[in-house]
Amino acid sequence: MIAQTDLRWIREPRQARSRETLDRILDAAETLVAEKGFEDATIAEIVRRGESSVGAFYARFRDKEGLLYALYERYLEQATATADDALDPERWHGTDLRALLQAVVRFLVVIYRDRGGMIRAFVVRNHSDPEFRARQERLSHYVSEKLAAALLTQRDEITHPDPDKAIAFGLSMVFSSIESHVLFGETRSSTLALRDDDLAAELTRAYLAYLGVPAPKNPEPDEGTPS
Repeated sequence: MIAQTDLRWIREPRQARSRETLDRILDAAETLVAEKGFEDATIAEIVRRGESSVGAFYARFRDKEGLLYALYERYLEQATATADDALDPERWHGTDLRALLQAVVRFLVVIYRDRGGMIRAFVVRNHSDPEFRARQERLSHYVSEKLAAALLTQRDEITHPDPDKAIAFGLSMVFSSIESHVLFGETRSSTLALRDDDLAAELTRAYLAYLGVPAPKNPEPDEGTPS
């Protein structure tokens, strides 16, 4: 059986030498976007960080917008592979709903934190680019379907009168909350400011309560909460 706790972001294997320059440019762009945002990351900085040249950049991208689409295509490949691996039914066979959600929600928070600069750039672009938004929505639908299918294997634990609707609504709540807290820090200075582990724990608790999953009789303290 696949180890439940070994959730990881899946990167595609490095390909032939012909892609090495492209990979270096994309790696450098991803790092700079994480550091300073997409708009402030210049082509000159990207190619310098990627040990490449402006000529090599324009041989592969028409402009910076083309680079953003290439970053998203690579992210799409990795996110799809990650969802397939993390939500493989064999991984969660015999696991209760609480343990499944605890692991997956915490993993989502880690992904959004580690890759936040790039995901933030994608979210911002969604508001002004219908084609980009359509691609993002396809990925979101794919991941949500995989996660919903995993959760529904434990349907008997759910007491909500409409489990399918509850799972879909709960997933929307989880993703929206992670986006607002991690990507945009909307509550960072408020009384709702949470560390990442606490955010994952509270989202899991809220989701389980909404699904109607009974609380354990002797709950263990959340990892994100000091004992």
